[in-house]
Amino acid sequence: MKKHLYFLLLLIVATSCTEDVKFNNPAFQGLKDNVFWRAVGHKAYLVTNGNLIIEGSLGYETVKLQLPSPIVKTYILGVNDVSKASYANTFPEHVKDFSTGTKKGSGQIVITEYDTENNTVSGTFKFTAVNSNTADVENPKLTFTEGVFYKVPITPTIEY
Repeated sequence: MKKHLYFLLLLIVATSCTEDVKFNNPAFQGLKDNVFWRAVGHKAYLVTNGNLIIEGSLGYETVKLQLPSPIVKTYILGVNDVSKASYANTFPEHVKDFSTGTKKGSGQIVITEYDTENNTVSGTFKFTAVNSNTADVENPKLTFTEGVFYKVPITPTIEY
């Protein structure tokens, strides 16, 4: 009788195991001030001047990465206004705007893959952006680390 009970328990355990595999493809995520942040919406687009803009959004929050081209390479932030990163929270009571730019902030964006056949872009990013509101002494900067964007679809060229 014990053998039957063990066999029944083994059968129940074996059949109750499932594999719920979730693919995060495309993806846009990172650590915002050391807290995991994953975008629900993501898009990329080429601008008529050749710039590539990659955006990830979560509710009222938006992260925007701007590059001079989609070429596979490392782009340094804080040097000019062509390669830059920004974060904005537009929630009415918590409006915040952080960005990098010429001699402002630091970081890098690395394009690891630009798939022209499927029209997607992949890469990594990390940046420290400065608050545009200098009176907000509690939040002078915002840091994104371990950022990844994976197979984000690129929409056709737009005017900007």
